[in-house]
Amino acid sequence: MQWYTGNTLYDTLLIIGFVYALLIFVSSLFGTAAYGGRFGGGKRAKGIKLGSKFGWVLMELPGLIVFPIVFFMGSKADQLVPLLFLGIWMFHYTNRALVAPLLMRVQPGSTASFSLGVVIAGWITLLLHGYFNAAYISEFGTLYTDDWLQDPRFQLGLLIYGIGFTLNVHSDRILRHLRSPNPSPDEPRYKIPYGGGFRWVSCPQYFGEILSFTGFAVMTWNLGAVFVLTVTAGNLIPRAIFTHRWFVKNFDDYPPERKAIIPYLL
Repeated sequence: MQWYTGNTLYDTLLIIGFVYALLIFVSSLFGTAAYGGRFGGGKRAKGIKLGSKFGWVLMELPGLIVFPIVFFMGSKADQLVPLLFLGIWMFHYTNRALVAPLLMRVQPGSTASFSLGVVIAGWITLLLHGYFNAAYISEFGTLYTDDWLQDPRFQLGLLIYGIGFTLNVHSDRILRHLRSPNPSPDEPRYKIPYGGGFRWVSCPQYFGEILSFTGFAVMTWNLGAVFVLTVTAGNLIPRAIFTHRWFVKNFDDYPPERKAIIPYLL
């Protein structure tokens, strides 16, 4: 991978970005981010809270905005391989920012549980993520000729990305259908999910997200993509461990063979 581009702004921000990713990982070891009913804190939580759907859309929206703006400022924005990466990016963040949040099933009467602080942290990450990748792909990167489509790094990365994205979407679907479309007041809020990746881990949706960004980093072969991979892993791995412990504590019949996020390992 190209360790520096020669552009002072880009290279400086990239160093700052990796320091920021390290801080996220360290802070995640002491507690998980306040979003979602299990960790949102409910009425006892301090600070401004948003509804789950609105919070997710608001947090992920920069992913759909920043990348294309920066991308089309680049001198290579009209070339095949950069345009292909643009398409993959927009496909991914359309799902993250619009499709997945709008398909959520929110329990009637549930309190706002999405912290505004999490939204702001998401904006910082996505602003850097979008800038790093769009600027590198459409301006600073030198790899992205048509021959890149035949490169094993592109092909392997695309395969890993496809597996991760599919796992993420399928796992979200299983979680979404744990709740009835019109649940009764006495329906349990939390249930043990089964099927798909849940056969091996408590949080296959997180594992799928990490795999997706691993694939994107391999197929683009740039440090901007590694940045968001480190942020994602630094946030989701500790969160998966907290989630796994919560399920084990609260369900006596929780499958003992499941790991938290990586099958057979963690």
